[in-house]
Amino acid sequence: MNLVQLTLVAPASLEETLAEYLLAHPEWGGAFTLLHAEGRGSREHELTPQEQVRGRVARTLFKVVLEAEAAGRLLDELKRAFPKRDVAYWLTPVIEFGRLG
Repeated sequence: MNLVQLTLVAPASLEETLAEYLLAHPEWGGAFTLLHAEGRGSREHELTPQEQVRGRVARTLFKVVLEAEAAGRLLDELKRAFPKRDVAYWLTPVIEFGRLG
């Protein structure tokens, strides 16, 4: 099994839309973890005045563990469905995955 973790970092405003998209496509494994985060990127010129004062912006992280081949297909679908520069992603190898019980 060649597992990877796909991490998506999206604006908080896309949280529901992305979550609904992942839930509607159980072929991608149907399981994900959603985290609320804050971050700062290289696109400061697009920040609201409040975000500029705070120095960071609200983000939503989605973490999905799945087969590497399925991750590639999911990324292709996400790129078609959400062609947005403000959604970042990366893939990380998963050395081991299991349940404690």
